[in-house]
Amino acid sequence: MNELRQRLHRFLSAHPARRYWIGYSGGLDSHVLLHLCAELRPETGLVFAAVHVNHRLHPDADLWQAHCRTVCEHLAMPFQAAVVDARPAAGESPEEAARRARYRAFTATLQVGEALLLAQHQDDQAETVLLQLLRGAGPAGLAGMPASAPLGAGRLLRPFLDIPRRTLQDHAQAQGLNWIDDPSNADTRYDRNFLRHRVMPLLRRRWPACARTLARSARHCGETVALLEKETNLALETLVAADGSLDFASLTTRPEPQRRGLLRAWLKRQGARPPSTVYLDRILSECRQAAGDRIPCIRWRGGEVRRWRGRLYFLSAPPPPAIDWHSPWDGRAALLLPDGSCLEAAPAPRGIPLALWQERPITVRYRRGGEILRQHSHRRPLKKFLQEQGVPPWRRQRLPLVYLGEELVAVAGLWCAELTNRAPAVRPRWLPRGLQSQRL
Repeated sequence: MNELRQRLHRFLSAHPARRYWIGYSGGLDSHVLLHLCAELRPETGLVFAAVHVNHRLHPDADLWQAHCRTVCEHLAMPFQAAVVDARPAAGESPEEAARRARYRAFTATLQVGEALLLAQHQDDQAETVLLQLLRGAGPAGLAGMPASAPLGAGRLLRPFLDIPRRTLQDHAQAQGLNWIDDPSNADTRYDRNFLRHRVMPLLRRRWPACARTLARSARHCGETVALLEKETNLALETLVAADGSLDFASLTTRPEPQRRGLLRAWLKRQGARPPSTVYLDRILSECRQAAGDRIPCIRWRGGEVRRWRGRLYFLSAPPPPAIDWHSPWDGRAALLLPDGSCLEAAPAPRGIPLALWQERPITVRYRRGGEILRQHSHRRPLKKFLQEQGVPPWRRQRLPLVYLGEELVAVAGLWCAELTNRAPAVRPRWLPRGLQSQRL
């Protein structure tokens, strides 16, 4: 077993998975990774498959996809292709749009217990550190790309981060491998390509080991970030409520750098892609300066933050639900709602009798105004109930209501009528988009 294959085997042994998906573009780096995995398969019994993302950005994109399929067929490697829409959104660079589309496809591919292998190497890591430095990134950005990170239902693994590109190229040439050269990789209008072709050669002439040194700095930053994240998450526990909101009044008592770090960590926990430092500072500033009876709202491409009653709330900005929307629900499967959240029927000792659930029609809809709920033999306006429960105004219209016939029997995440105290019974469980699961 040659040294490169041994290093890959050691890495995979330290990161076991039910199946490894190889992110295979057909380029040099992923081509070497694919062949090494194919060689490891009979020796180790590990399960591999290849996934190719077709961005449709080059006239030959479909030919590249066909080439990758042929290579995988020759290696008896299972192959899957994903065609994506990589058109940039407003204010988004072509590079970022392609990356976003690519990772969306990767995320959709992974199942629980599986891992995605990407062939980024030491030179890629050095370029990433320089790009982050030029963007004014903090320690998290300067940590570069992690060797292992969560991705969707599985994990993202980068086994080559300590390996120079030259080593991969030498291996490919020694093995007589043929790979695809994407001409866009030579286009220095793109920042990464400019660094790769114009800046890094200059740095290497002066500091031959610069890529290895920059990658080492990234590891040091990564270790520092891991320690900071541990401390931040401990501090965050005292600030976050069960509904995921953040205690803004307590946050403002912390030192300024810690405020920003806690805010960033909270947004990450909410499933948000944290905004730039400029937006983090805007959130802190505008929410601090707004009058107590106002509801300031700060939006960015990843969502929005609102302050209400001294707490911050993150919204992933789904479209507002249609007031007239309604849907029957038999409870056998989760019901997907228009805003991307869903309802599940959870077994419970008290709640709606299972027999009644199956005999009478269950309907789910949103608020239309004038709803009444029965609580301890008393009739109460739903509007007043939601106010007393401290439900933020914008969330009241997003709460799914469950009806048994014409009777309101559950307000998802907040209340369920106890029509029986004996099993079998069920209670609707709401899984809001972008929020923690809320159980009744």
